[in-house]
Amino acid sequence: MTPRLLNPKGLYDSSPNAYSQVAIVGSGQRLAFISGQGGDNPDGSFSRDFATQAAGAFRNVGLALDAIGAGPQDVVKITVLIVDHDMEKLRIMQAAQRMLLGAHHPAATLIPVPCLALPQMLIEVEAIVELPA
Repeated sequence: MTPRLLNPKGLYDSSPNAYSQVAIVGSGQRLAFISGQGGDNPDGSFSRDFATQAAGAFRNVGLALDAIGAGPQDVVKITVLIVDHDMEKLRIMQAAQRMLLGAHHPAATLIPVPCLALPQMLIEVEAIVELPA
């Protein structure tokens, strides 16, 4: 079952910003929780460029989805942490998110942070996934 995503009347229509206000998971469905993925390369190195790290973080979420037999359409919630967040980084992050999720807009939270687990990390993305039957 594909999660049901909603932007209820009376709440801001967040779909232009690539997320939904509410995600509903079907009864009896299994969930998977993908740990925060940084924008690191397979060798563990990081670019100093935010756009490269954003693309890498969403690429890494995609690899985790593949590993559990899920796809972008199964993501019900994402949380994004951005170091020194500003509107340009938001635009870059949304473009990277759309590369993975396309027109699928799960529930989402963005949290500006002063730093992440490693000093070179600029973005981290975690996901909650409704596993296919």
